[in-house]
Amino acid sequence: MKKTLILLKIKLSKTKIALSAFLFLVLLAPVLAQPTPNPDTENWLASPGIIGTLILVALVLMIAILIVVKRASSILSFFQRKNDKMSVQKLREELYKLEGDEIDEVLQERKASKTFQLSGKELQSEGKAVDSKGIVTMYTHDPQNPLVDEKKRSRTVLAVPSELRKLVVWFLGAGVFWLVFGTTVGQYLGMKFMWPEMDHVSFLSFGRLRPVHTNTVFWGWASLTMIGLGYFVIAKTSNTTIYKYSIGWASLILINLTLIIGNICLMSGVNNGGGEYREYIWPVMTMFAIGLILTFFNFYKTIQNRKIGEIYISNWYIMGALVWTIVLSIIGYLPWYQNGLGETVVQGYYMHQGVGMWFMTFTLGLVYYYLPSSLNKPIYSYSLGVLAFWTQMLFYTMIGTHHFVFSPLPWWLQTVAIVFSAGMFIPVVAGTTNFMMTMRGSWNDISKSYVLPFFLVGVVFYFVGSTQGSLQAFRFTNFVWHFTDFNVAHSHMTMYGIITFILWACIYALLPKITGSEPKQLLVGIHFWLAFIGLFAYMTSLMAGGTLKGLSWIAGENFINSVVLMQPYWVWRAIGGSLMFISHLIFAFNFYQMVKIRPSAPTPKIVPMKSTLANV
Repeated sequence: MKKTLILLKIKLSKTKIALSAFLFLVLLAPVLAQPTPNPDTENWLASPGIIGTLILVALVLMIAILIVVKRASSILSFFQRKNDKMSVQKLREELYKLEGDEIDEVLQERKASKTFQLSGKELQSEGKAVDSKGIVTMYTHDPQNPLVDEKKRSRTVLAVPSELRKLVVWFLGAGVFWLVFGTTVGQYLGMKFMWPEMDHVSFLSFGRLRPVHTNTVFWGWASLTMIGLGYFVIAKTSNTTIYKYSIGWASLILINLTLIIGNICLMSGVNNGGGEYREYIWPVMTMFAIGLILTFFNFYKTIQNRKIGEIYISNWYIMGALVWTIVLSIIGYLPWYQNGLGETVVQGYYMHQGVGMWFMTFTLGLVYYYLPSSLNKPIYSYSLGVLAFWTQMLFYTMIGTHHFVFSPLPWWLQTVAIVFSAGMFIPVVAGTTNFMMTMRGSWNDISKSYVLPFFLVGVVFYFVGSTQGSLQAFRFTNFVWHFTDFNVAHSHMTMYGIITFILWACIYALLPKITGSEPKQLLVGIHFWLAFIGLFAYMTSLMAGGTLKGLSWIAGENFINSVVLMQPYWVWRAIGGSLMFISHLIFAFNFYQMVKIRPSAPTPKIVPMKSTLANV
């Protein structure tokens, strides 16, 4: 009997525990589940996220108009100089008509003006500053506004160690190859939206080729190019040589093997599942992770052996990006995170950290070196760079779940992602302000340089794309745009508008200085405008079409209606993508022009490869 009572008490206690747990879950349900109904889309145009996105797109258009105006002004100045030359020719013809005494009088006046010298008292403090001879052509009251910037063509070559030059060129060359290959696949996929019956071959199906396109441009083009540019920055800002060049070559081989084997696997139907940007199976991605570890070690030892006391801000970003991505590539492939909702959370983390903590962070580190060095002046504020660095580390690591708003994931986790997405305004505004203030005083040189327009577009898209991503994280805009073509527009706005344009700017800024060969400015201009116009057509068409598609789904229309609705927008997608692809072919030719050996070319002036914090 006593034993029966004990068993009964145990059962009652278990029942109480179960009941208590049930009541706790009921009370916690508003936090764990969606506590509010889906948003009302009747006045969708009045949403702050929609309005903000429209303003940001208009900002990109304004920048395009600014560049066109500057270029037109340069062309008008060219014709003005041509007219001045014609006036000089007419003056000479008039001189032939003058008598001898009249010619002597004119020549004597001209000789007197040529031999004029300042006495040193013209601008003394007691008198009024007067330029009676018209010698001064430009002046400024702002000591931070330089009057002379780097010209459009470099007449000097840096004395770079041959091993470093070769390693950088090979990294960049591999990146250019994967850019052309990856966007060839992308161009083919874009055509499939218009002609889906183009082929009936399994390894050319959309589901297999799409991850080939994304992984190739991610891990091939962008990653290899960033690392190649980073090798120069690490060596230059540390005033020393790379620790071991053999490690650099090993990482180059490993990453390229990752691309070759990984793409063959994807086209054969062997993949890691539906996780975006981690479709490569783990044995393949292990080679990429080892390549990153070797790169980190090589960079770390080089910075450790630096010949200056300070660690320049670029190296903070570059090393931070490598650390985060090594951790990311390990977490993303842990076997216990490959199923259920845990896999969804890790996918959001992996996908967004890949973009934000690898590509964005590394590229920002490159900007902190190549932008001020191209302008021949220091970065505007070191403090803003440090603020942007730490807030980037704080906020970006928590925003991955904003890709899964209104999903079965806990509501609080979605809210945290949205809040931290809004917090990204801090590093974005800090970084954009730093870059734009560094470019202050150099706007007139946009028409003279083929580097500055790429930097300007990249910096503007850094603000526009990042801010638009924060606005898209809001629940209403996420409700309308998620799973639509709008996401494709956003990804190209960031990975292409920010990363690719900045990488192009860095390549055009660096290669002529280490090889002594310049690309044809006309071809660089064609490359820029085809890429920019193509991107603008691509993203605006998909943003408009994606919005209408989302509203169609919310209205409960048949899915096929949204497919038919997208047809004209996919046409513009194909047009924009074609322009971008042609620009890549031109860029590849420009790259070849910058790296090919020219035995008959005149030897340029060689300057030592030195670095200071004032002139990086």
